[in-house]
Amino acid sequence: GDVIHRMLTATQYIAPLMANFNPSYSRNSTVQYLDNGTVFVVQWDKVYLQGKEDLGSFTFQAALHSTGRIVFGYKEIPVPVLQISATQHPVKAGLSDAFMVLNPSPDVPESRRRTIYEYHRVELDTSRISSLSAVEFTPLPTCLQHRSCETCVTSELTFNCSWCHVLQRCL
Repeated sequence: GDVIHRMLTATQYIAPLMANFNPSYSRNSTVQYLDNGTVFVVQWDKVYLQGKEDLGSFTFQAALHSTGRIVFGYKEIPVPVLQISATQHPVKAGLSDAFMVLNPSPDVPESRRRTIYEYHRVELDTSRISSLSAVEFTPLPTCLQHRSCETCVTSELTFNCSWCHVLQRCL
């Protein structure tokens, strides 16, 4: 979006593993991405926790497929995630989305107050994250996937769909 706010980054994320990583600790540490038009992959390779470099390096990735499928892959997790301190940075894994609304401020008529609404979050059980493991998220069906009025109103995969004749879309 065009608005950057600290709370948006706390509530809008796709995180295979969020912690206080320091990619600049080692010359071998990298954060790389690849986009081939079908899948977008971000890989954290040999990254270390800030101040806990003796624990070893972490290697993991997130793959976002054009179909909506998301895969988190964990190659190297040297310690149980539950043992990672959240003092300096939150430790979490999962998906979250939110939106921000600008409301007029009652105190100052010319200003606006930002309100962030988190509307969905999927948290992974971090005790299950380990080396050589993966987590796959598959999207649920939605009304938007239906391309005709008939499939829209008769679908048993989705619920409460209705056909908009003006837009020629299922909503």
